Amino acid sequence: MKTAKVIYAASETDANLFYATKFLVGDPVAYIEAGRRKMLVLNDLEIGRGRDEADVDEILSLSELTKSIGKGCTMAHVIEKVVRANGASSCTVPGSFPLELADQIRARKIKVESQVGPFYPQRLLKTTPEIRAIEAAQRATEDAVHAALDVLRKSKIRGHKIYHRGEVVTSELLKRIINVSLMERNCIAKNTIVASGDQGCDPHNRGTGPIKPDQTLILDVFPRSGDSHYFADQTRTVVKGKATPAVKRLYAAVLEAQEVGIAAVRHGVNGRTVHEEVKKVFDRLGYKTEPRHGKMVGFFHGTGHGVGLDIHEAPSVGSRDSLLEAGAVVTVEPGLYYFGVGGVRIEDMVLVTRTGCRNLTKFPKALEDLEL
Repeated sequence: MKTAKVIYAASETDANLFYATKFLVGDPVAYIEAGRRKMLVLNDLEIGRGRDEADVDEILSLSELTKSIGKGCTMAHVIEKVVRANGASSCTVPGSFPLELADQIRARKIKVESQVGPFYPQRLLKTTPEIRAIEAAQRATEDAVHAALDVLRKSKIRGHKIYHRGEVVTSELLKRIINVSLMERNCIAKNTIVASGDQGCDPHNRGTGPIKPDQTLILDVFPRSGDSHYFADQTRTVVKGKATPAVKRLYAAVLEAQEVGIAAVRHGVNGRTVHEEVKKVFDRLGYKTEPRHGKMVGFFHGTGHGVGLDIHEAPSVGSRDSLLEAGAVVTVEPGLYYFGVGGVRIEDMVLVTRTGCRNLTKFPKALEDLEL
């Protein structure tokens, strides 16, 4: 008896299901893969569109299956029926599979095991069309960041605030410019970061309020394409006004560390090794990572992560062992954060190759020059 692969999820939020079917649906549906046969169970609302759009061998009608099973039919009954009809008595599910549903399937005498590691390992290595999709999302990201920086370039400093056309420049304003620009390119932005001054010292602080002159401003933008559904990811740090000597040293250190990290990326290298090379730069330059006044300072996050149908996916470039292979797309995004000085993070996406990597990010890097 063979083992089937089973997913129960909404492909709008589950990358594995979208990868398997290329069909976008907002409510959970059942997908069963038995041998080389791919089947998708859809309700009457979605079945017509599914037959037109889904990249599967067969669309099964949920209402017909429910009718054939009879009174008391549940999704566990439906999955059991399809699994058994295709010669399987066990199934492998992703780690995100609903526990309650897994228990119900087991109660139907179908063995259910969660797959360790990526559910589709081939997702880690991007094809040429996938790389093009990521690059297209990245070009839209770069245009959006350019639009925000153009506002900063044209703005004027008055006292402790920055003004553009009589309006105070805020994180909210710049995020709106970025997000609207992305929408015009059919990209969806979520949780865009525009964080000024000490706000940028918390790497996931999205930023609020007026942008402060002469202080660091971190712009971290990671939209998803509405066309391909692939992500892009980019971070730049700038200063509107004049950077302090301490900030200039911080920026130079992060830029050097990123260059070292990018140079270390190649096929067969452990992502942890790349991370350690980045840390060595900061150690050599005397930038300590430690808790101060209840908050961490220094470099206290990973160097990077995979990018694809998920914004964070394997492989990892951090403290865990993770093999980098040709075809993977990963970020290299070291940062340094010190309250009272500022936060600096610089992030590019690179494609791992046999001999090194190809940088998919074209946006320039400059701390004070907003003519980008």
